Amino acid sequence: MPIEKFEMTESTCVPLPLENVDTDQILPARFLNATAREGFGEKLFRDWRFQKNGEKNMDFVLNNPMFSGKTLVAGKNFGSGSSREHAVWAVYDYGFRIVVSSFFADIFKNNALNNGLLPIVIPEELVQKLLKLIMENPETKIGVNLEKQVFTILQTGDCVNFEINAYKKECLMKGLDDVDFLLSMKDQITDYEKRR
Repeated sequence: MPIEKFEMTESTCVPLPLENVDTDQILPARFLNATAREGFGEKLFRDWRFQKNGEKNMDFVLNNPMFSGKTLVAGKNFGSGSSREHAVWAVYDYGFRIVVSSFFADIFKNNALNNGLLPIVIPEELVQKLLKLIMENPETKIGVNLEKQVFTILQTGDCVNFEINAYKKECLMKGLDDVDFLLSMKDQITDYEKRR
């Protein structure tokens, strides 16, 4: 699955006000038998989205038609646990392009950046304010300016800067993974080698 250029500036949000959501909850281990990135979205939060008999758990937020958007707003310590990249593939393949939290597990955060998903860290009090706003009004929107590294709650005007590695920022804006980035510099690499 190719990585999309990050161009989104506004999005409604899906609230997941749970702390310490680990990668086995994001994507259960029994689904780690594939190496292509496609098809994992339908397995995202599988054990929370579906009951044991296969019916949808209508109490889980992803099954609630009131909530939609390309932004997942999660509780503290999202993506903890194992280092499985498949968890990020599932979040991305489901359609999310941003995950907002006050803290991410480092490995999840790096895997996200490597696969076109933007993890944005904002203060905990702002996460809680945003979650409350979304629950009260599912049409609540956030704005993201990746170039300027600014996150905004559009309804309230709350605005904060977020940090991102400069190289990963460039990759996201160009829709490149690490290999594609190197291939995009092929001519410059060749010129450099010729001059040596």
